[in-house]
Amino acid sequence: MTRRLTTIKDIAKALGISVATVSRAMRDTYDVSAETRKLVLDTATKMNYRPNFNATGLVKSGTHKIAVIIPAITNYYFSTVITGIQEYALEHNYQVMLYLTNDSAYWETKVVRELSLSSVDGLLACITYETTDFSHFEELVEVDMPLVFFDRVPESIKTSAVVQDDYTGACMATEHLIAQGYSKIAHLAGPRGLNLTQQRLRGYLDTLKKHNLESYGVIHSGFSDENGREDMVTLFDSPLKPDAIFSVNDRKAFGVILWLREHNIRVGEEVGVIGFTNDPTSKIISPSLSTIAEPAYEIGRKSCEVLIRHIQKQTYPRQEISLPTELVVRESTRR
Repeated sequence: MTRRLTTIKDIAKALGISVATVSRAMRDTYDVSAETRKLVLDTATKMNYRPNFNATGLVKSGTHKIAVIIPAITNYYFSTVITGIQEYALEHNYQVMLYLTNDSAYWETKVVRELSLSSVDGLLACITYETTDFSHFEELVEVDMPLVFFDRVPESIKTSAVVQDDYTGACMATEHLIAQGYSKIAHLAGPRGLNLTQQRLRGYLDTLKKHNLESYGVIHSGFSDENGREDMVTLFDSPLKPDAIFSVNDRKAFGVILWLREHNIRVGEEVGVIGFTNDPTSKIISPSLSTIAEPAYEIGRKSCEVLIRHIQKQTYPRQEISLPTELVVRESTRR
C-alpha cells in the first residue's frame, strides 16, 4: 500500500496553526517571524514533507519553465492546444515541460506529486476523465503555485480556467439537427464526472425542451470511436430508435458513422450525425461530418497567457474564460 505523502495541512494541524501561516513560512514572507518559520521548517523535516515544495523554489519563481499536464497528445484537439501553449510560451521566453497522463487518475496524481515544483514557475493542467479526488491540485493552491486549468476543469478548485463554450456549442448542434428536420435526437455523452460533459448535455436537453421534444437516449461513455460504435449498439437495441445523433466529440462520431455504414443505414438521409471538435478527419470521412469547431489553438495561447500573468503578478485576479465555438455544416446532417 502506497504511503500517503505529508501535506502542509498535516504540518498546520501538528503545530496548531493555519495552512496559510505554514505556506507563508515556507515562502519566507515578511509577515512571518523567524521563530515561526524555523518551527515550520523543522516540523516539515520531521514529518518527511517532500522537498519539492520548498520555499526557495517558490520564492524565486525564476526558472522560466512551465509544466503542462494533459490526458493525451495523439488527437487533434490536444496537439493543437499544445501548439498554442508552446508558441505563446516561447514568445515570452518560457520553456514548456510536457507530462502525459493517458487519462489515468493514478498517473495524474503521481505526476503532480512527483513533479519538482521548485524547478517550474507554474502549471497548466487538463484533468483525466477518471479524476474524482483533486487533493493533489489543492496542495498546489495551498502553497500559492500558479495553476490554470483548461478544457477539463474541476469545479471544486477555485483557480483560473480557460475553456470553450460547451453549453452554447451543444445548443447550436441540437438546433441545427432540429432545423434539418430531425426530431428523434440522441446524445452520446462523455464520462459523467467532467464539466464539459455536463455542459454539453445541458445544452442538448435545454434545446430539446425549447422545441418541446423528448430525448431519444443519453449514453455516457468514453471519447473513442470504439465507444461510439458500442453506444450505437445500445441505442439501436432499443425500440425507440433515433433519427439523429449528437456526439460529445468527433472521434466518437466517427465510430457512429462507420457503424451506420456497416449496417446500411444512410448517414444524413436516415440518421443525422453531428460531432464536437472539428478534427481534420471530419472533412475526409465519408460522408463528411458536421461538427462544432472548438478554438483549441486559442485555448492553448490564452491559458498560457493567464498562467504567465499569474506568475508575474501574484495579485492577478482569478480568470474564468470561455471562448466561442462555431457550427460547421457538412454532409452528415443533410437529409
